[in-house]
Formats: sequence, structure tokens, C-alpha cells
Amino acid sequence: MNDSSKITFSKPFLTISQQIAQLKSRGMLFDNEEKAAHYLENLNYYRLSGYWLIFEKDHATHEFKEGTTFTRVIDHYVFDRELRLLMLDAIERIEVSVRSRLAYELSQKYGSHPHLNCDIFHPITAYTKTLTKLKSEIDRGKEPFLKHFKDKYREDLPPLWASVELMSLGQVSNWFSCIKHRQDRQLIAKHYDLDETILVSFLHHLTIIRNICAHHGVLWNKTLTVELKIPKKYESNYNTVQRKKLYNTFVMTEHLLSIISPTNSWSQKLLELISKYEIDTSMMGYKDV
Repeated sequence: MNDSSKITFSKPFLTISQQIAQLKSRGMLFDNEEKAAHYLENLNYYRLSGYWLIFEKDHATHEFKEGTTFTRVIDHYVFDRELRLLMLDAIERIEVSVRSRLAYELSQKYGSHPHLNCDIFHPITAYTKTLTKLKSEIDRGKEPFLKHFKDKYREDLPPLWASVELMSLGQVSNWFSCIKHRQDRQLIAKHYDLDETILVSFLHHLTIIRNICAHHGVLWNKTLTVELKIPKKYESNYNTVQRKKLYNTFVMTEHLLSIISPTNSWSQKLLELISKYEIDTSMMGYKDV
């Protein structure tokens, strides 16, 4: 779009009381305006607007459906916040586990420093970029084991089983997808009862989820940019129509956690959270039952 087709931004600044008045004029109901003002002061009108979009009957006029309350908007905001925390809990366990398997399998086959062996990664451009990122993280690291290694050994990086501790989920995903030989990726993926192509897909997908959570984005009803690849043998468990909604993320997360931590209560906590805030699960891609 060229500049000649653009218009000047003309929406005025609104005080908190004016924000409430505007929402009321559009049909939103308030049972406690003082409490609503507190939320608007601390959460930002624009941020909360992402949670009242589903209650609009006409987005052009921003009119709300009959019976829409500010309290229900806040319910969805709090649900989404708690959902992000629950996802981060699962992501941490998955990330740590995959790091461990990556280090174990590659080190067992190729020795202590497989990450410095360019022959076992492909393509070389992606490997070089991933290695450079890891070196940067380690150079900045302040952990005692890094100082010990730098003072004592001549290799550029610590052994893989130590280096993985400095890898983010995105870096773990990149390292795994860069492994040249399918059989090496399979050694890692089989621990999770998955084909390596499925694990490559999910780690990439989960990195995007993690970034949404870390930056406090709207997660609960998001249409994701990257769909995860669905395992054929478990296909009936997934929603094969709405592939970019969170339901499939939940199913795969539960699958991995059942292997990593068999006694975990993550899925139960998810169900309790949905029930507590009376969330419409169809907006997350849940299948009709």
C-alpha cells in the first residue's frame, strides 16, 4: 500500500471513565464500574479488546451481543493467562526431556561433541547458523560449569550433554531438524512413540506456542500459523478439520507428557480450567462429541 492511500490516525485518547462509557454505548454491561476501571487501568483497553471480539455482533460498529458483560470478558482474559502458564509448564517438561534425549543419543553414537561435527548435520547453512547461535549463548553464559570448561579444556564448546542446558526450545527444534540422517532422528523420536517427522513438526509448532505464551499474547482461540503434523496411528484422537487450533496441540502435549511424566495431572488441570471459566471449547478446535 502506497502512502497516498493511507489515512491519518484520528482516534482520540480516552480516559478510563470514557473507555467504560464507550463500551456501555456499544452494549456492554457492567455490574461494578469501579472494579472494571481497576482492570482497565492495569490491563490496557487495547489488550482487553482481544478478548471481547468474540462478543461483538458487528465488528464494523463494535456493537456487542445482547447480555455481554465485562465480567465475562475478564473471565476469558484470566482463563487465557492461566492457560498460558499451564502450557509453559508442559513446554518446560517437554523441552528438558527432548534436550536430554538429543544429547544422550547423539553423544552415545558420535562421542562427546557431535554438535561440532558438521558431517552429521544438514543443510550446512542451517547447521552453521544454529551452531553460531549456540556459541553466542554459551559466550554470554555465566553458569559455573561454563567457566570451569573454558578454564580447563581446549574445545570451543562444552560436551553436548552440557551444551544442551543453554539451548532454548527454538534451538532444540533447530538442532533436531538439522540432524542429517533420519535414523538418528528416529533414535530420539522413538522414545516418544512418534515418527521423527512428527517430532520435527511438533517441536517447531511448540516453539511458536511458547513464544506466544512468553510474550503474553492471546492464545486460547488463536488460529495458529503452523499446524502440527498428525501421527497416522493416532489420527482419530485429533481434529483433522481444524488443524490450526489448540485442540491438536493439547492432544500432542498430553501424549508426550504421558511418556515423560506418567503420573502427571496436566490434562486434568486443563479440563478443570476450562470448566472453571465455562469456556466454549469449539473455539479451540475441540471436536463435537
